[in-house]
Amino acid sequence: MVRKLSRGAALAVTLAVLPLVAACGGGEDDKAAERATDESSPVAAVVAPAKVEVIAQLTGCEVKIRTEAEELREGVCQTAEGDYLITTFPEDELKEVWLEAAAVYGGKYLVGPRWAISAKPKVLEPLRVKVGGTIQDVSVYK
Repeated sequence: MVRKLSRGAALAVTLAVLPLVAACGGGEDDKAAERATDESSPVAAVVAPAKVEVIAQLTGCEVKIRTEAEELREGVCQTAEGDYLITTFPEDELKEVWLEAAAVYGGKYLVGPRWAISAKPKVLEPLRVKVGGTIQDVSVYK
């Protein structure tokens, strides 16, 4: 039995395989990795899939997983540009509940399908260029 992949699933598979395919280039183009993080990068034109490790790789961080639970996974990234927390969710509804709870603390978050990144505002825009998503102000007192 052959199953058709949804457009979102096909995109997620493509993005998950992209770094593996790029890594098989045998070092022919040392600037390829540099171009992958450029603002004109095709990777930045789409939104990263909801996997902590993949999002971390796209942002150039070696992530340390700090929470493994049914409702979310969290990984911490510490970079020269700033520290940030990548949180992924098995369902968008859980992400929305998490964002509602985060509204008590206020602030802005970079949000994509089934993921959110918590960071200082100056760090969010460069991350958005790398992984896509939208910057959302979740303050209760808007």
